[in-house]
Amino acid sequence: MIETVECYLIKDNCYLMLHRNKEENDMHKGKYIGIGGHIEPGETKEAACIREIKEETGLTISPETVEYQFSIPNVYRYSGTDIHTLDFFFVCHVDEDAVVKADDDAAELQWIPLNEVYVERFGLRSIRQAVHRFLAENC
Repeated sequence: MIETVECYLIKDNCYLMLHRNKEENDMHKGKYIGIGGHIEPGETKEAACIREIKEETGLTISPETVEYQFSIPNVYRYSGTDIHTLDFFFVCHVDEDAVVKADDDAAELQWIPLNEVYVERFGLRSIRQAVHRFLAENC
């Protein structure tokens, strides 16, 4: 099973949504996903969050802002193969003057008010479940 991290970036009661760009075979291309990715060997989950946030948004996050929320198992299809993951979800509050820049597999980053975040905009099942849970607990 592959372990991944997904990071909710929150600023001024807004959620940073990442519009997916990569992988032409990916059925979730064009959907929103969480900011995150696979945990590398020898890397902590918190360090993976910090690295993925930097790679995908350009933001440098300090470790004390990374707060664990919960985990959800997932299976997704990639290139004809079922990939089993355990997705760990974190929240990071960023300064109001934080500027983000889409990079890596992000086509676009967009700050959306929490009350305008809709679960159906997200591509992966575990991400939809997690966003639903996060919004239920935080809004």
